[in-house]
Amino acid sequence: MTLIDVRPHRAGPREWLALAVIVLPVLLTSIDNTVLTFALPQVSVALRPTGEQLMWLVDIYPLMLAGLLVAAGSLGDRIGRRRLLLIGATGFGAASVLAAFSPSAEALLGARALLGVFGATLMPSTLSLIRTVFAHRADRRVAVAVWAATFAGGSALGPVVGGYLLEHFWWGSVFLVNVPIIVVFLATAVLLVPESRDPNPGRIDVPGIVWSMTAMLPFVYGIKQIAEHGVGQHVLMALGISAVGGALFVHRQATAANPLIDLSLFSDRVFTGAIVANLLSLMGYAGFLFFAAQFLQLVAGLSPMSAAAVLVPGLLVTIVAGLVVVRIVRHAPVRVVVSVSFGLSAAGYAIAAIGTPTVWTVMIAFAVMGLGIGFAETLTNDVMLSSVPVDRAGAASAISETAYEIGAVLGTAVLGSVLTMTYREQLTIPAVARFGSHDSAFETLGGTMEQAKNFPNSLGDELIGSAHQAFDLAVQTTSAVAILVALGAAVVSWRTLRGASVD
Repeated sequence: MTLIDVRPHRAGPREWLALAVIVLPVLLTSIDNTVLTFALPQVSVALRPTGEQLMWLVDIYPLMLAGLLVAAGSLGDRIGRRRLLLIGATGFGAASVLAAFSPSAEALLGARALLGVFGATLMPSTLSLIRTVFAHRADRRVAVAVWAATFAGGSALGPVVGGYLLEHFWWGSVFLVNVPIIVVFLATAVLLVPESRDPNPGRIDVPGIVWSMTAMLPFVYGIKQIAEHGVGQHVLMALGISAVGGALFVHRQATAANPLIDLSLFSDRVFTGAIVANLLSLMGYAGFLFFAAQFLQLVAGLSPMSAAAVLVPGLLVTIVAGLVVVRIVRHAPVRVVVSVSFGLSAAGYAIAAIGTPTVWTVMIAFAVMGLGIGFAETLTNDVMLSSVPVDRAGAASAISETAYEIGAVLGTAVLGSVLTMTYREQLTIPAVARFGSHDSAFETLGGTMEQAKNFPNSLGDELIGSAHQAFDLAVQTTSAVAILVALGAAVVSWRTLRGASVD
């Protein structure tokens, strides 16, 4: 009797080259999550956005991603995941050019929204393609670690790339960096990335897409309005619409023949815990980058490149941690490592909150946080993929990536709103400085610093000093909230990831 070896084959050079191509879209979308962060001071001066517009410029991109990722994943199942990647990359490049040459805050906002739409077509296929390309568990674990390190590293690399470009070119150059990456991807994806699709796809759930956006957009709008104007009629209406949209979305997914999200996946406690951990992890990460970029340039007075260099150690730590944790988890339970990782994130924010923030405390805080993020993202994604059958990997991947983007949105919306609200409350504006200026000119640190240039005397110095002090207090308050989020994530991970394994 002849025994047939049914063990999954190990990956060869072609598979690893395919991985290098697959992670290029991940690098693109993660860089664009944060590349605008370091350009905010220059954008504030060049386009003069309001404080609310400034946060929307950051948030509209991940918001569109979060709202459309699952729909795009469903589309990829039908037309082919590689084909969708190629279409999305082309559109992403065109939207990048539009963003680079935007003449107003409104135009940039529209271009960022388009980047989010096309970015949504890039992300859903990557994790599911990894599941397809890497049949052997050990190879797949390394591939997922590379994927997670690319995403986290790209988020931190965004400010570094942006800092270098801003040092030598105008603010729009931070978007043009996408173009050469897209060219490389288009040239290699056809040769190295295999096509895959669902052999039995259903119809696209259009009502589900509508209800998901109805839930997301008013929610973020309401959070931002609270930061700007407090709780009012418009806020309550927006949050009410969001709640109705969310309820209708869940009902639609539970009853539709071909839902966007397979809700039965959430019956698995480990899967749900991994998704929540991803969301909270990115929430803290995005919130930190939002205030760190402004502090380093506008308070510490560093140039864009010097400010970005402060984050390089954290970037390197994040990448290395994502790869090293593959070995660590062989000797320690998954839930212990993930819970500790969130403890490290809390410690990073605590370092930033102690006393008056400095360049050194920001650098050390980001490195400590990067260590935790690198651990958490690799393990939660590997656990998430392993907890579902192969034929549901695409749906699970889309949910995971949606959680990433929702976390990025909440990081800026919630933590950014806490930062903005505290800054506005603590800022003291001399009566003379208010004369002839609209209140919106002082809503952001960048706007206030620009207004101070109109008073080249002790009045300007007084305004700058007040702005710095207000922003320092805002950073401390925001860090305190982020610590609570990180500790909550540690508790969730400890309770839900019991029994999770990467063996």
